[in-house]
Amino acid sequence: MVDIEADGPAPGLYSMVSFGAVLVTPALDQTFYGRLRPVSEQWIAAALAVSGHSRDETMAFDDPAEVMARFGAWVAAHAGRRPIFVSDNNGFDWGFINYYFHRFGGANPFGHSSQNLGSLYKGLAKDTFVSFKHLRRTAHTHHPVDDARGNAEALLRMKSELGLKISLD
Repeated sequence: MVDIEADGPAPGLYSMVSFGAVLVTPALDQTFYGRLRPVSEQWIAAALAVSGHSRDETMAFDDPAEVMARFGAWVAAHAGRRPIFVSDNNGFDWGFINYYFHRFGGANPFGHSSQNLGSLYKGLAKDTFVSFKHLRRTAHTHHPVDDARGNAEALLRMKSELGLKISLD
């Protein structure tokens, strides 16, 4: 489960500020957190404010190439033979992660696809107007590890309480 924070709406034009990942297991104890120095001169103050960081703070964050290399190693060590990227808003989150992996590492270990947590829940409920967010236990704080953990909790509840067929091995 992955969540990202960015200073604008589009990878490449704007920068990913931070991201978090949680391996979806009952313990939810394997996490990754990265903070990345901006890759673009453009940024939107309101978008950056969501992350709780200032532009000056982000300029002192880690080199994106180093963060993505560490994340790639973490995925390889923890996510099994075929990692599956899942997020609350995979169009946004996966877009940034995919861009950064290709820009700084040459390949995305998640491949070319991702899963949207909200869509999984809508399918289970057979209702395109429902939200899964009541299944979270961890508060949605906009710290990406907290948000990924809350979404992972929701996915585990979808599996255990609602019968979602998914392999988490």
